Amino acid sequence: MAKATPTKKKVDDLTWPEVFELSKKYLKIPLALLCVEMVYWFITQPSNTLVPIQISEAYIWNLLTNLLYGEGTATLTTNNGWLTQVNLHNENFPGVFNTVGLYVSDECAGVHEMLFISTLILMTDGVSQKLKLKSIVVMCSIVYVLNIVRLLAFYPIALDACAADPNNPSCLTNIWEYHEAIYTWGFLIVLVFMWLVWFWKVGGPSRTIDSTKTKEKSRIIFRKKWETPQFLILLFVALMLASATYSITNNEKAMSAKETLDLCEFSSLATNECMSAQNTWDNAIQTSWSLAAIGLLFATFTIFRYEKRNEDGRWPSDIGHEEE
Repeated sequence: MAKATPTKKKVDDLTWPEVFELSKKYLKIPLALLCVEMVYWFITQPSNTLVPIQISEAYIWNLLTNLLYGEGTATLTTNNGWLTQVNLHNENFPGVFNTVGLYVSDECAGVHEMLFISTLILMTDGVSQKLKLKSIVVMCSIVYVLNIVRLLAFYPIALDACAADPNNPSCLTNIWEYHEAIYTWGFLIVLVFMWLVWFWKVGGPSRTIDSTKTKEKSRIIFRKKWETPQFLILLFVALMLASATYSITNNEKAMSAKETLDLCEFSSLATNECMSAQNTWDNAIQTSWSLAAIGLLFATFTIFRYEKRNEDGRWPSDIGHEEE
């Protein structure tokens, strides 16, 4: 009678200790996303800081709208001196000129989403730097295309609503609701799904668990050993970030300029007062960004460490941890 052989455990099965280790590895992702969010906020406060991307998307949006929905359905025009505005035309649209004016702002350019997915990929363990960089290029390209598709949907949504209620400003409510839905949760769901698909494609949790066995020659890690100099640097960083925030929120001249600028943008005005307010606000933001950038640079080199393997193949930080 043949003996029953015990079934071999699948390699991809995770034990509870492995699940705990995997969770611990990914606690760094929320911190990285928070840092990226701070950087993004600062770089998009002066208007049109991402103007090359804004112009390219507006140009493609205008071109494809005319190709898909008919010649004359859209025209490309300037907004604050840049070709970033697309005017949609239809006889049922409200207003004297039957036009809906929309423009590609910094926040609508898709860069926020590109930074989000890039951060998720960069913070994934067990994947070579070369593969990560290739994946980021592909993912950012996909986000760029998806953002163009999002922009192209404005015309049919407005057309359908205004056909049922011609020349009534309320018929544009649907496109604002669509815009809010996409940026509130729509893009987030898509980005997380994209990362999950990529994550499993490159090996999933098993690859992350085995990341300590890889023979990469160098790596960037979180600092494991903290001493007085590192804490002093972080205190300096906190002071720089506080100064950056204070330089805007407690600057009456800058805040007054921001209020004027918001009114100009809402009313589509381009007066000398608006231009002066724009310059004042940009200068305040540039000062704040300079202070914050210095602080974030110091924080980056303090929190993260770059190290190479020793001749025996071990990481210096692991050796120090074992000795403790």
